[in-house]
Amino acid sequence: MYSPDIRVLEFALSEAGQHRDLWLCTVLNTWGSSPRSPGALMAVSQTNTSCGSLSGGCIEEHFMQRLAQGAYRNPSQLVRYGAGSDIPEISLPCGGSLEVLVEYLPATAETLDYLHRMLLALLGEFPQEKTLEPGEPAILTPCPHPPPGPVVHLQDTTLRLRLAPPVQIIIAGLSPVAEYCIEFARAVGFTVLVCEHREAMRATFSSHKTRPDFPARYLERHGCGPNSAVLCLTHDARIDDLTLMEACRTPAFYIGALGSRRNSEKRLERLRKVADLDEAQLARIRGPVGLAIGSKTPAEIALAIIADIVRVKNGVGVSCER
Repeated sequence: MYSPDIRVLEFALSEAGQHRDLWLCTVLNTWGSSPRSPGALMAVSQTNTSCGSLSGGCIEEHFMQRLAQGAYRNPSQLVRYGAGSDIPEISLPCGGSLEVLVEYLPATAETLDYLHRMLLALLGEFPQEKTLEPGEPAILTPCPHPPPGPVVHLQDTTLRLRLAPPVQIIIAGLSPVAEYCIEFARAVGFTVLVCEHREAMRATFSSHKTRPDFPARYLERHGCGPNSAVLCLTHDARIDDLTLMEACRTPAFYIGALGSRRNSEKRLERLRKVADLDEAQLARIRGPVGLAIGSKTPAEIALAIIADIVRVKNGVGVSCER
């Protein structure tokens, strides 16, 4: 599943390939309620066509008007909308505010190369870090192992943006909780890969696309990147234990497994006896998995799990597990 930002860059590449100037807009920060999260993209062509969005429509319309008036011709600049903005005629319906990076990209070979490298970064082939001083063109540098955490960093006047693929959720085995995790994960923009070797479970949850792989075997063969979260949600130790053993050998930023606190402790004891893992690796396993919100039903448990993954991805707080 492609993210909306990948479609934005594909649009931008197509327009640049037809020798059209572009404006690439990136949401940097949000305050209060706002419609887009940091890192979200919008591209506008000199033909007045666009792809992506920054808001529900009010900001886009104003941006187009300013372009028609000759604005935003610097290589880069920061624009704030909503509360605290110097554009009082524009307010967000939700009462929040957001800051946007606007890059002017003339139709050159350099622009094509820049956009192509950004696209490859979001596809996961060559993650990059974008660095710029407002008013100057951006510089892309390789970032082979981007850590989880905030997408946008501002230090003094230097802006840094991490360009990497969206979080991938690897689900080891289908279950009622897994079904809701799939839905919630996709709703917040994550990609989902489900490994389910049990034919009966694939038939029960036939609406979900799966790989017929034993989850541990998939991780052994293919591994996963630092933008991945691995979830063991079957309550079947034969599946979960082996998958956790392989997951702990990957750079996944989140590893979690269903189970009560007592069952989670027993699982760790089993892994200590049979797995060639040290205590630091075992400590990466979140069990019971998810935020402590008193969840009981499969939907509530899945909500707690995906919320905790979002929390860790954004570098917020200390885990409060179920």
